[in-house]
Amino acid sequence: MRSHYCAQVTEQLLDQQVEVSGWVHRRRDHGGIIFVDLRDRSGLVQVVFDPDVGAAFEEADRVRNEFVLRVKGRVRRRPEGTVNTELATGQVEIFGEELEILNRAKTPPFQLDDDDVGEDVRLRYRYIDLRRPEMQRRIQTRARVTRELRRFLDDKGFLDIETPTLTRATPEGARDYLVPSRVHGGSFYALPQSPQLFKQLLMMSGFDRYYQVARCFRDEDLRADRQPEFTQLDIETSFMDEEQIMGLTEDMIRELFKSVLDVELPDPFPRMSYAEALHRFGIDRPDLRIPLELVEVADLMDEVEFKVFAGPAADPKGRVTALRVPKGGELTRKQIDDYTAFVGRYGARGLAYIKVNSVAEGREGLQSPILKFLPDNAVQGILERTGAQDGDLIFFGADKAKVVNESLAALRVRLGHDLGLVEGAWAPLWVVDFPMFEYDDKDQRLYALHHPFTAPQVNDLDQLKAAPEQALSRAYDMVVNGTELGGGSIRIHQPAMQQAVFQLLGIGEEEAREKFGFLLDALEYGAPPHGGLAFGMDRLVMLMTGSRSIRDVMAFPKTQTASDPMTEAPAPVTEAQLRELNLRIRKHPGV
Repeated sequence: MRSHYCAQVTEQLLDQQVEVSGWVHRRRDHGGIIFVDLRDRSGLVQVVFDPDVGAAFEEADRVRNEFVLRVKGRVRRRPEGTVNTELATGQVEIFGEELEILNRAKTPPFQLDDDDVGEDVRLRYRYIDLRRPEMQRRIQTRARVTRELRRFLDDKGFLDIETPTLTRATPEGARDYLVPSRVHGGSFYALPQSPQLFKQLLMMSGFDRYYQVARCFRDEDLRADRQPEFTQLDIETSFMDEEQIMGLTEDMIRELFKSVLDVELPDPFPRMSYAEALHRFGIDRPDLRIPLELVEVADLMDEVEFKVFAGPAADPKGRVTALRVPKGGELTRKQIDDYTAFVGRYGARGLAYIKVNSVAEGREGLQSPILKFLPDNAVQGILERTGAQDGDLIFFGADKAKVVNESLAALRVRLGHDLGLVEGAWAPLWVVDFPMFEYDDKDQRLYALHHPFTAPQVNDLDQLKAAPEQALSRAYDMVVNGTELGGGSIRIHQPAMQQAVFQLLGIGEEEAREKFGFLLDALEYGAPPHGGLAFGMDRLVMLMTGSRSIRDVMAFPKTQTASDPMTEAPAPVTEAQLRELNLRIRKHPGV
């Protein structure tokens, strides 16, 4: 039903007959001549219907927005003064000679060029929302990104291998989505949170270069960059160390940005240790486009009687930091109060500050409710260490290190965007030297910072067991503009080391055998050194298209409550289906 896509109708086709099909984006009646902007996935083309071409004009008089049409006509130049330089087809138009209405449409629930439509309405009518040119471009960009990544890996000798979607539940990580088995009553499959174990088994099977565009599932609380089901580019290799894996995947991302966006990313990407990232930015995925940094000032508070500072300064697990905001002295009291409320979301109990009116005047040139609690040497040390200048403002964080890090890291990004401090378009970074474990005070046990199959930097079992909280892992994360795009590690390939890590995590021999017996067995049969990395495809495309949420780059996403307004999923099932699966719904008391 077409000879060309709409956007292909350009000056190269002048005076030629073309046939196009698509949706009516807009219809205009100008003094007896009807103009129709016809839209397909490629873009728009203007079609003109003249009363002299009777049948086609009569049909055009009946069309409305979102009608589906087939149009045949001749390509001609637009009259002088009507050229649209914003369109690829803006120099020409189609003189409509034949028109067929392939389908009519009800009035859409929202205009496709209306930017103020609520997300709930957009998701309820997603098939209409996806017609919007902006959404069409995003989904097409996603397809191109996937194609380019596949091409790169195919050219490097990687094999695209599928792994199971129905697997077994794992004790670590987020909650699994469970699938009851009809055949094995009382037993459940789990949807994969990642192909982690299967890709390791593929390395033990001799497929030394694997990749997969894998669908993954996690039953966890949602936010802008998370969904219950998501897509990742999963990569695993044998006989390559972290330097080689990082180098290869860095080349892949650099080529991707050049090919799709014509953007030159730095070569090589800068690197930063996990400890340095937390020290300077309070987070392990810093946005390096924002020049603000945290400055340690706990040692300056030794003689301070102000308990807000003195308590955390004396606490081994506390932290006292300063954040200098250039020209921040222009902030109003209301703005400071708003930022105080903002950091409160991250557990901060307040946001102390000093306005620097004049550095040369020392204490007299400063303005702050906390100045009376600070001795002269502390004030002078703060000014020197932060490099404060006239007109600046200094915010402080004082609490448990976790609270200070999370609240000031978020404040740093918020200030960077609010005050126009973001420098440059792209800032990639490798974060390395992660701790192997983190201790949970509530559970009083160690947890793997990444996952329990990550190899430690030390290969000595006794050394690892003696000081597990000091152990570093062979893990690495790629961060771009403050978003973690991908993370990976070298894996444990020796049975004794894997057993030791399980023990440190409180996974006993019996539980390890029950949950991971197949992996432990495979490690006994000649497992090669191996490692890999997984990229979040949704986050990657979100960044590359400048979208606000990964929902904007997924064809059919879920809401913040993990539901689908369009299909009304999840939904109840029949009693017959439940009986077949040996399940019964337990009603809550009082229902």
